[in-house]
Amino acid sequence: MTWAPLLLADPSPSLRLLVLRDLLSRPESDSEIQELQKLQKSDPIVEKFLALQEQDGAFRSGEGGGAFLGQIRMTAQALMGLGYFGLGPKNSAIRKGAEFLFAQQQSDGAFPLITPGALLDGGKSQDVKYHAMPVQTALPLIGLAWAGYATDKRAEAAYEWLINEELPEGGWPSGRHKEKFIFAAGYRRLPHSKFGCRTNTTAAVSALALHPTRRKSEPARKGLDKLLAQEQRQAHTLGFEVARIVGAEPPRGGFTYFRRYDVGQMLDLSWRIGANLEDPRVDENVKFVKGLQGPYGLWEYRRYPEVSRWVTFDLLRSLTRLDQETDWFSLEPRTPFQVYPKKRRRF
Repeated sequence: MTWAPLLLADPSPSLRLLVLRDLLSRPESDSEIQELQKLQKSDPIVEKFLALQEQDGAFRSGEGGGAFLGQIRMTAQALMGLGYFGLGPKNSAIRKGAEFLFAQQQSDGAFPLITPGALLDGGKSQDVKYHAMPVQTALPLIGLAWAGYATDKRAEAAYEWLINEELPEGGWPSGRHKEKFIFAAGYRRLPHSKFGCRTNTTAAVSALALHPTRRKSEPARKGLDKLLAQEQRQAHTLGFEVARIVGAEPPRGGFTYFRRYDVGQMLDLSWRIGANLEDPRVDENVKFVKGLQGPYGLWEYRRYPEVSRWVTFDLLRSLTRLDQETDWFSLEPRTPFQVYPKKRRRF
């Protein structure tokens, strides 16, 4: 038995739709595709998201979701999920959610720093440590891009703001205090970068990867190159980002949002941005993932087994799209990276 009948037997019409379209190459005109699009309205996983939408278009948190993150973050998170399921601007809930986010956008294209302390990991509202941080705009952009608004002129203004925050060597910092970059804590340091932050860089690269043209841009490639230099491969984090997008894992965290290094997420970013199997880091990620595939062609997500088929779909999509024939090349040296490097003794 292979993965195909197992995925197509899933009760979610959204997952069956994605499998037929993205893995089995069925066209949009296919009768089964069109039928599944109609059935999405009653898909329990979609209804779970839609039940959290308020009259103004914003989304609130669900059970165990963490309302302290604020309406901007929760709305962005909901748009990530709904967009991932294949819904777009034609859906009224997505349109209302997108308009709510755009209504919060600042004149410079950025989104606000959300509620005091929400992204400061417990900082007090009177302590102004950060005047800007890339994640404040990158996360709403990810939601908008998934929902089909990446090329909206308002989203483009946010992309320009985000690119202007890029570090000279590539990647993105924790943030700025006025015009000075702030160091990242050790657990999210970016390899080969003085100020680079893995959370902010992952968020920025993820937003760029969902844009039809910016995904091939130099900032996207340099950022991914820095992320691939982390070279962490842990089985228990594989598929975490998919589990969060579909609503199984709670969307907690500010600086800790991308604390887990998910190889599945790195594969997704790799094919979208254009990294190929000639890069040994990508090749080793592929071999690592294939080594964890179960006997029936599925990958198990042990924390929430009910999303194992979603994780399997996402990994299969990445594996089928990675190609050796691209113009990707890396400038990052392959050096062992330690989050907290040991200091040499003076005596």
